[in-house]
Amino acid sequence: MKKLLMWLFIFGLTTQFYAQVVNDSQLPEVVVTAVNYKYMNDVANGDIDSAVKSLEIEAANFDPRNNKDLYEDEFGFYKVSFYIPDGQIVAAYDGSGKIIRTIEKFKDVKPPRTVINSVTKRFPGWAIADDVYKVTYHHKKGTNKMYKLILENGTKSMRVKTDENGKFL
Repeated sequence: MKKLLMWLFIFGLTTQFYAQVVNDSQLPEVVVTAVNYKYMNDVANGDIDSAVKSLEIEAANFDPRNNKDLYEDEFGFYKVSFYIPDGQIVAAYDGSGKIIRTIEKFKDVKPPRTVINSVTKRFPGWAIADDVYKVTYHHKKGTNKMYKLILENGTKSMRVKTDENGKFL
């Protein structure tokens, strides 16, 4: 019994010698910005498409103060546009780099499960043929998210609007 415990103790110590050694130069640098946390909490929460989320993260991490060409003297803010093939975000930043408001529009993104379930429950036999996801954010007024959907059933089609929770508008 003593030999067994001794071997287990030695084996336990020797496994630590094979622990992974991480080379810090190979790890990507992570930049955490606490300036636009409210924007991220409002728009990037829930079950949204990954392309939408990645562009919203890019907008939240962007610091416009490094580029004076983006500053609009007339209104006193920075105006920046972000694009991907499926959509765009137009964001206004204040002088400290905080997002004041955004207008976002994405085409052909996957709606969240709650929207899909709501549509199939209310319109059985209909399929989502096309969709547009629109988001408006204002740092004081909050966020408005809307899905504009085109449903098809054979040769018939109809347009419906829902919020991010599947509530029909």
